[in-house]
Amino acid sequence: MNETVGTALITGASSGIGAAYADRLARRGHDLILVARNRERLEAVAERITRETGRSVEVLTADLARAEDLLRVEQVLRSNEDISVLVNNAGFGAVAPLVDSDVDAMESMITLNVTALTRLTYAFAPGAVSRGGGTVINIGSIVAIVPELLNGVYGASKAFVLALSQSLRHELGEKGLRVQVVLPGAIATDFWQIAGNPVENLPQEWVMTVDDLVDAALAGLDDGEFVTIPALPDVELWDAYQGARQALSGNLSASRPAERYRRTTPAR
Repeated sequence: MNETVGTALITGASSGIGAAYADRLARRGHDLILVARNRERLEAVAERITRETGRSVEVLTADLARAEDLLRVEQVLRSNEDISVLVNNAGFGAVAPLVDSDVDAMESMITLNVTALTRLTYAFAPGAVSRGGGTVINIGSIVAIVPELLNGVYGASKAFVLALSQSLRHELGEKGLRVQVVLPGAIATDFWQIAGNPVENLPQEWVMTVDDLVDAALAGLDDGEFVTIPALPDVELWDAYQGARQALSGNLSASRPAERYRRTTPAR
């Protein structure tokens, strides 16, 4: 297979969700640029994909929490006009309660989950629109809508990803930029070990495999979904959530407070 549908740049691509996206997108005809900190693991992923698919795979070693590394990846996104897909997958989480968490670690999480994702999106989106279109896939989490489940800063960072994706779609969707935000539940990756709670400790009926997650997410992309929640059995539940949000949005700004807040000041 020699025909290409453009290059996909994938962050956090040395293992887990990012490596699975690399495999699937290569099989769909994309050449790849794989970004992660661990060069040895990146090269192993690249070698296997090239061998199995014949696609061109470039590795770019970068720690996106480091400003100089992030700028190098931004420059690639701005200058390489073959890039048609950006998968913002790099990130990490936490499971400890807010007050038990190290604030420096929380700041590092924001740097990677929020700042890096935002800067990479800014580097890609304008050029993609000027070229007639492109795709941004942002990997969020179900904690974007239920932040009480895990650490609150992690939930807040993923709520940011969802909100940014909504705004991107609103502003650039009609200009050719396709935006999808994927909200996984518990996935069998080293995320949980790094966060401090090994996946083996979770009820196994909650835990989805990486392959099932990515295959479902790409099926959602093919179906034109903006938000894909792979575990959600009934899409009408999401539609109802969105409907309630839209109904609320028309009642959030007014020249006077709502009637229930108007108090009669007692006479002195």
